[in-house]
Amino acid sequence: MRLPHGVRPEDVPIIAIDDGLPAIPTAQQSIAALRQRFEERPVWTPEWVSESHGGLLLPVQAAVLIPIVIRPEPTVVLTRRSTKLRSHSGQVAFPGGKLDPSDASPVAAALREAAEEIAIPASRVEVLGQFPSYVTATGFEITPVVGLIPPGLVFQPNPSEVDEVFEVPLSFLLNPANHRHHLFRSGQDERKWLSMPYAVAGREHYIWGVTASIIRNLYRFLQTPQSL
Repeated sequence: MRLPHGVRPEDVPIIAIDDGLPAIPTAQQSIAALRQRFEERPVWTPEWVSESHGGLLLPVQAAVLIPIVIRPEPTVVLTRRSTKLRSHSGQVAFPGGKLDPSDASPVAAALREAAEEIAIPASRVEVLGQFPSYVTATGFEITPVVGLIPPGLVFQPNPSEVDEVFEVPLSFLLNPANHRHHLFRSGQDERKWLSMPYAVAGREHYIWGVTASIIRNLYRFLQTPQSL
Protein backbone atom coordinates (compact mmCIF):
# COMPACT_ATOMS: atom_id res chain seq x y z
CA MET A 1 0.00 0.00 0.00
CA ARG A 2 1.25 3.46 -0.89
CA LEU A 3 0.71 6.42 1.37
CA PRO A 4 1.28 10.10 0.53
CA HIS A 5 4.88 11.20 0.72
CA GLY A 6 5.95 11.86 4.29
CA VAL A 7 3.17 9.79 5.90
CA ARG A 8 4.52 6.90 7.97
CA PRO A 9 2.05 4.04 8.54
CA GLU A 10 3.19 3.61 12.13
CA ASP A 11 2.15 7.20 12.87
CA VAL A 12 -1.43 6.74 11.63
CA PRO A 13 -3.87 6.36 14.57
CA ILE A 14 -5.09 2.95 15.70
CA ILE A 15 -8.88 2.74 15.51
CA ALA A 16 -9.31 -0.77 16.94
CA ILE A 17 -7.42 -3.72 18.42
CA ASP A 18 -8.87 -7.21 18.05
CA ASP A 19 -8.21 -8.36 21.61
CA GLY A 20 -11.83 -9.55 21.79
CA LEU A 21 -11.19 -12.29 19.23
CA PRO A 22 -9.87 -15.69 20.35
CA ALA A 23 -6.26 -16.64 19.76
CA ILE A 24 -5.57 -19.88 17.93
CA PRO A 25 -5.02 -22.56 20.60
CA THR A 26 -1.44 -23.73 20.98
CA ALA A 27 -2.34 -27.30 20.01
CA GLN A 28 -3.63 -26.07 16.65
CA GLN A 29 -0.31 -24.35 15.94
CA SER A 30 1.80 -27.48 16.05
CA ILE A 31 3.40 -28.68 12.83
CA ALA A 32 1.23 -31.82 12.87
CA ALA A 33 -1.93 -29.75 13.33
CA LEU A 34 -0.94 -27.40 10.49
CA ARG A 35 -0.42 -30.34 8.15
CA GLN A 36 -3.79 -31.80 9.14
CA ARG A 37 -5.61 -28.51 8.64
CA PHE A 38 -4.34 -28.15 5.08
CA GLU A 39 -5.18 -31.79 4.35
CA GLU A 40 -8.76 -31.15 5.51
CA ARG A 41 -9.18 -28.23 3.10
CA PRO A 42 -11.96 -26.59 5.14
CA VAL A 43 -14.45 -24.27 3.49
CA TRP A 44 -13.55 -20.76 4.59
CA THR A 45 -13.72 -17.14 3.48
CA PRO A 46 -10.65 -14.87 3.57
CA GLU A 47 -11.26 -11.67 5.48
CA TRP A 48 -8.92 -9.43 3.44
CA VAL A 49 -8.87 -9.84 -0.35
CA SER A 50 -7.82 -6.40 -1.59
CA GLU A 51 -6.55 -3.08 -0.37
CA SER A 52 -9.09 -0.40 0.31
CA HIS A 53 -7.58 2.00 -2.16
CA GLY A 54 -7.25 1.58 -5.90
CA GLY A 55 -6.04 -1.45 -7.78
CA LEU A 56 -5.67 -2.08 -11.49
CA LEU A 57 -8.20 -3.81 -13.74
CA LEU A 58 -5.54 -6.24 -14.95
CA PRO A 59 -3.15 -6.73 -12.03
CA VAL A 60 0.22 -8.40 -12.43
CA GLN A 61 0.30 -11.98 -11.14
CA ALA A 62 2.62 -12.54 -8.20
CA ALA A 63 3.20 -15.04 -5.40
CA VAL A 64 4.78 -15.07 -1.95
CA LEU A 65 5.97 -17.88 0.28
CA ILE A 66 4.88 -18.01 3.92
CA PRO A 67 7.81 -20.04 5.33
CA ILE A 68 6.95 -21.67 8.66
CA VAL A 69 9.97 -23.09 10.47
CA ILE A 70 9.48 -26.57 11.92
CA ARG A 71 10.13 -26.00 15.62
CA PRO A 72 8.39 -27.09 18.86
CA GLU A 73 7.09 -23.51 18.79
CA PRO A 74 6.90 -22.68 15.05
CA THR A 75 8.16 -19.39 13.69
CA VAL A 76 7.47 -17.51 10.45
CA VAL A 77 10.28 -16.13 8.29
CA LEU A 78 9.89 -12.53 7.13
CA THR A 79 12.15 -10.14 5.27
CA ARG A 80 12.76 -6.43 5.21
CA ARG A 81 12.83 -5.30 1.62
CA SER A 82 15.84 -3.35 0.44
CA THR A 83 15.60 0.42 0.77
CA LYS A 84 17.02 0.54 -2.77
CA LEU A 85 13.87 -0.94 -4.31
CA ARG A 86 11.38 1.33 -6.03
CA SER A 87 8.31 -0.54 -4.78
CA HIS A 88 7.56 -1.10 -1.06
CA SER A 89 11.16 -0.30 -0.14
CA GLY A 90 12.12 -0.97 3.46
CA GLN A 91 8.84 -2.73 4.26
CA VAL A 92 8.40 -6.07 6.00
CA ALA A 93 7.34 -8.74 3.52
CA PHE A 94 7.28 -12.42 2.69
CA PRO A 95 9.77 -13.57 0.07
CA GLY A 96 8.08 -13.40 -3.31
CA GLY A 97 7.54 -11.50 -6.52
CA LYS A 98 6.07 -11.52 -10.01
CA LEU A 99 5.38 -14.71 -11.91
CA ASP A 100 7.91 -15.26 -14.69
CA PRO A 101 6.92 -16.85 -18.02
CA SER A 102 8.95 -19.89 -16.96
CA ASP A 103 6.94 -20.36 -13.73
CA ALA A 104 4.48 -23.23 -14.07
CA SER A 105 2.32 -21.98 -11.20
CA PRO A 106 2.17 -19.53 -8.29
CA VAL A 107 3.75 -22.25 -6.15
CA ALA A 108 6.70 -22.47 -8.55
CA ALA A 109 7.06 -18.68 -8.50
CA ALA A 110 6.95 -18.49 -4.70
CA LEU A 111 9.62 -21.18 -4.38
CA ARG A 112 11.84 -19.58 -7.01
CA GLU A 113 11.58 -16.15 -5.40
CA ALA A 114 12.33 -17.53 -1.93
CA ALA A 115 15.45 -19.17 -3.31
CA GLU A 116 16.54 -16.02 -5.13
CA GLU A 117 15.82 -13.62 -2.27
CA ILE A 118 17.00 -15.48 0.82
CA ALA A 119 18.43 -18.80 -0.44
CA ILE A 120 15.70 -21.16 0.76
CA PRO A 121 16.19 -24.24 -1.45
CA ALA A 122 12.95 -25.28 -3.12
CA SER A 123 13.80 -28.89 -2.27
CA ARG A 124 13.66 -28.06 1.46
CA VAL A 125 10.14 -26.60 1.35
CA GLU A 126 7.17 -28.80 2.17
CA VAL A 127 4.31 -27.01 0.44
CA LEU A 128 1.09 -27.26 2.45
CA GLY A 129 -1.17 -25.29 0.13
CA GLN A 130 -2.09 -21.85 -1.09
CA PHE A 131 -4.64 -19.17 -0.21
CA PRO A 132 -6.97 -17.11 -2.39
CA SER A 133 -5.17 -14.22 -4.04
CA TYR A 134 -4.92 -10.71 -2.63
CA VAL A 135 -5.05 -7.64 -4.90
CA THR A 136 -2.89 -4.69 -3.96
CA ALA A 137 -3.45 -1.03 -4.74
CA THR A 138 -0.11 -1.04 -6.53
CA GLY A 139 -1.37 -3.46 -9.17
CA PHE A 140 -0.39 -6.96 -8.06
CA GLU A 141 -2.55 -10.02 -7.53
CA ILE A 142 -0.62 -12.01 -4.95
CA THR A 143 -1.12 -15.72 -4.28
CA PRO A 144 0.17 -16.70 -0.81
CA VAL A 145 1.79 -20.16 -0.65
CA VAL A 146 2.24 -21.78 2.75
CA GLY A 147 5.24 -24.04 3.26
CA LEU A 148 7.20 -25.71 6.03
CA ILE A 149 10.98 -25.44 6.18
CA PRO A 150 13.44 -27.20 8.49
CA PRO A 151 15.29 -25.35 11.23
CA GLY A 152 18.93 -24.56 10.69
CA LEU A 153 18.75 -23.21 7.16
CA VAL A 154 21.23 -20.39 6.59
CA PHE A 155 19.37 -17.49 5.04
CA GLN A 156 21.44 -15.47 2.60
CA PRO A 157 19.69 -12.18 1.74
CA ASN A 158 20.11 -11.03 -1.84
CA PRO A 159 21.47 -7.51 -1.19
CA SER A 160 19.66 -6.06 -4.19
CA GLU A 161 16.29 -7.16 -2.82
CA VAL A 162 16.50 -7.84 0.92
CA ASP A 163 18.12 -5.92 3.76
CA GLU A 164 17.25 -8.30 6.58
CA VAL A 165 15.73 -11.70 7.41
CA PHE A 166 14.11 -12.42 10.76
CA GLU A 167 11.67 -14.82 12.41
CA VAL A 168 8.48 -14.11 14.34
CA PRO A 169 6.74 -16.65 16.59
CA LEU A 170 3.66 -18.05 14.88
CA SER A 171 1.83 -17.71 18.21
CA PHE A 172 2.37 -13.95 18.14
CA LEU A 173 0.95 -13.61 14.64
CA LEU A 174 -2.06 -15.83 15.39
CA ASN A 175 -3.05 -13.85 18.48
CA PRO A 176 -5.53 -11.16 17.35
CA ALA A 177 -4.71 -9.12 20.44
CA ASN A 178 -1.66 -8.13 18.36
CA HIS A 179 -3.77 -7.14 15.32
CA ARG A 180 -4.37 -3.40 15.04
CA HIS A 181 -6.68 -1.58 12.63
CA HIS A 182 -5.68 1.77 11.14
CA LEU A 183 -7.60 4.38 9.16
CA PHE A 184 -6.02 7.15 7.11
CA ARG A 185 -8.12 9.99 5.67
CA SER A 186 -7.03 12.79 3.38
CA GLY A 187 -9.85 14.69 1.70
CA GLN A 188 -11.98 12.09 -0.07
CA ASP A 189 -9.20 9.51 0.21
CA GLU A 190 -9.69 6.78 2.84
CA ARG A 191 -7.42 3.80 3.42
CA LYS A 192 -7.61 1.01 5.96
CA TRP A 193 -5.06 -1.59 6.94
CA LEU A 194 -3.86 -3.90 9.68
CA SER A 195 -0.59 -3.80 11.57
CA MET A 196 1.14 -6.29 13.86
CA PRO A 197 4.25 -4.59 15.28
CA TYR A 198 6.68 -7.16 16.66
CA ALA A 199 9.37 -6.02 19.09
CA VAL A 200 12.44 -8.10 19.92
CA ALA A 201 15.76 -7.12 21.50
CA GLY A 202 14.63 -3.52 21.77
CA ARG A 203 13.79 -3.24 18.08
CA GLU A 204 10.38 -3.11 16.42
CA HIS A 205 9.53 -4.79 13.13
CA TYR A 206 6.48 -3.01 11.75
CA ILE A 207 4.37 -5.63 9.97
CA TRP A 208 1.51 -3.96 8.09
CA GLY A 209 -0.48 -3.72 4.88
CA VAL A 210 -0.37 -6.68 2.48
CA THR A 211 1.79 -8.82 4.76
CA ALA A 212 -0.47 -8.25 7.77
CA SER A 213 -3.58 -8.97 5.67
CA ILE A 214 -2.15 -12.31 4.52
CA ILE A 215 -1.30 -13.22 8.11
CA ARG A 216 -4.83 -12.31 9.15
CA ASN A 217 -6.19 -14.66 6.48
CA LEU A 218 -3.96 -17.42 7.88
CA TYR A 219 -5.57 -16.76 11.26
CA ARG A 220 -9.06 -17.02 9.74
CA PHE A 221 -8.13 -20.23 7.91
CA LEU A 222 -6.96 -21.86 11.12
CA GLN A 223 -9.94 -20.50 13.05
CA THR A 224 -12.50 -22.09 10.71
CA PRO A 225 -14.38 -24.94 12.42
CA GLN A 226 -13.38 -28.39 11.28
CA SER A 227 -15.58 -29.81 8.53
CA LEU A 228 -17.85 -32.68 9.52
